[in-house]
Amino acid sequence: MLADRAGLFGRAPTPDVEKYHLKSFTVVNVVDGDTIDLDCPDGDWPHTRVRLWGVDTPETVKPDTPREHFGHEASEFTKAATLGQTVTLELESRQTRDKYNRLLAYVFLPDARMLNRMLVETGYGYADPRYDHRYKDEFARLQRMAMKAGAGLWKDVRQQDLPYYYQGALKLPER
Repeated sequence: MLADRAGLFGRAPTPDVEKYHLKSFTVVNVVDGDTIDLDCPDGDWPHTRVRLWGVDTPETVKPDTPREHFGHEASEFTKAATLGQTVTLELESRQTRDKYNRLLAYVFLPDARMLNRMLVETGYGYADPRYDHRYKDEFARLQRMAMKAGAGLWKDVRQQDLPYYYQGALKLPER
């Protein structure tokens, strides 16, 4: 056991996996639709900031960025679903942090539904195609279904409203 934890029989788990994977925490703040804070210290920070893996919601608080189409609705959805709730995290062991040092996680609500999945399937967020993760194909499929149904932001989104990585790459449904 000790040798395995030291990585002698493969890669040792990252400290993040040991600290957060399949563990539960209370959501103390919702930054925006895809970023939340948990009641767990993280280094010098009093809370752990979590960025939802595989989903990207329209911006509402990013510096030097105007509030994007459907951003307020996405933030309110996440706030209603998580604030004050105890959530459980699932991590990808190969990458646990983003370039801003936020913890990357799939967030499961008390009723076992995954918030990341809910945001995509209800049209409150985009399936983020920029990074590989275990739910990438599923999230892309759910996004196609939400687009077809005109769910959430897909009801009236325009090409210029889309994130840069989708502009010109997605054919929007005629409405």
